[in-house]
Amino acid sequence: MPKTTNEGKGVRVGIVASEFNFDVTLLMLERAKEEVAFLGATLGPVVKTPGVFDLPLAAKVLLARGDVDGVVALGAVIEGETRHDEVVMNQAARKLTDLAVDYGKPVGLGVSGPGETRLQAQDRIENAGNAVRAVVKMVRRLRDVGRSG
Repeated sequence: MPKTTNEGKGVRVGIVASEFNFDVTLLMLERAKEEVAFLGATLGPVVKTPGVFDLPLAAKVLLARGDVDGVVALGAVIEGETRHDEVVMNQAARKLTDLAVDYGKPVGLGVSGPGETRLQAQDRIENAGNAVRAVVKMVRRLRDVGRSG
């Protein structure tokens, strides 16, 4: 397998990552950075937020920048004793989707949960790479549509 591809050439990816459950999200962040490099994309700003609920605000700031083509949101929403995890995940995912549509730039949902255990969250660290690939693919596809119209 090659060390890099050119799939992401010319694509600048920002990352927002939750510090909550940082034993999991730190590994997600490192995996996302590896995937950005593997795809030949450029790593833009990385913003760490206190929690998943805070990701949309940081994503909005990055999406507003002219030098960011898309954003990857990373976090792990682990189940607790209440349904708080569902509220956090549902609201964050909805707002991240709204921001992608509002700014016309992709946002990769690399947030696992709700309803997962810490072990399940650890098993899903690789999904950070999937979120990066999705952002790079969407940037390229949106550019192609823009050129053909």
